[in-house]
Amino acid sequence: MNNNENLYQFLLRCADDNLIAGQRMAEWCSNGPILEEDLAMVNISLDFLGQSESFMEYAASLDTTGKTSDDLAFGRSEREYYNHLLVEQPNDDFAVSMVKLLFFSAFQKELYTALMEGKDERIAAISAKAVKEARYHYRHASDWFERLALGTDESLRRLTYAVEELWPFTENLFETDEVYNSLFAEQIVPDMKSIREKWMTTMREVFSNGGVDIPANVHMYAGGINGYHTEHLGHLLCEMQYLHHAHPGAQW
Repeated sequence: MNNNENLYQFLLRCADDNLIAGQRMAEWCSNGPILEEDLAMVNISLDFLGQSESFMEYAASLDTTGKTSDDLAFGRSEREYYNHLLVEQPNDDFAVSMVKLLFFSAFQKELYTALMEGKDERIAAISAKAVKEARYHYRHASDWFERLALGTDESLRRLTYAVEELWPFTENLFETDEVYNSLFAEQIVPDMKSIREKWMTTMREVFSNGGVDIPANVHMYAGGINGYHTEHLGHLLCEMQYLHHAHPGAQW
């Protein structure tokens, strides 16, 4: 791949992460545990979708086949999505969604902070706006983590279940390949080892505040960035892409 192709691939990964995270969070619309939280989760979903649109539009500007950002968002098959496995996992319940948001937002706030210093000015500008949202998402999720951990026996049970279910997908957030390493050599993306170290420091603090143990000796899943996904993504895409497929080329 040349540098433009590597950049295009990385932009799709960022866009897809946010698109799928936003779709999952949007599933809480009218289903939140309380009205205030219902509104909060919908707004977080909109943040994700806005970030996805920014990265998707940049990717579309590099596409050599004339695809629009809408084509990229809704016109690809499952194997052509490059989001991390964590964000596609189903909600199950509120604790699962908050733990997922904690893991993902802690990752994003470190990644966006580092991308602001990269040599790609457009990515840096997108990241400068997105990092503010990621920090809010992290505060929101970490507050709920502590409340659930220190709440009732039932809330702790649900939180513990969520951690055990989702932790095996966290190492996937830091997976790199030739695409990423090429952009790192160009000083466009940061050292992922450094991002992981900062993320783990944050996790130790959050888990300690809640009196919850970080899982140990867990089998970690890989994939996502190369188009390999869990069974959940296909079902999500069927719902997300329905309108686009029913009315191809429609303008709103």
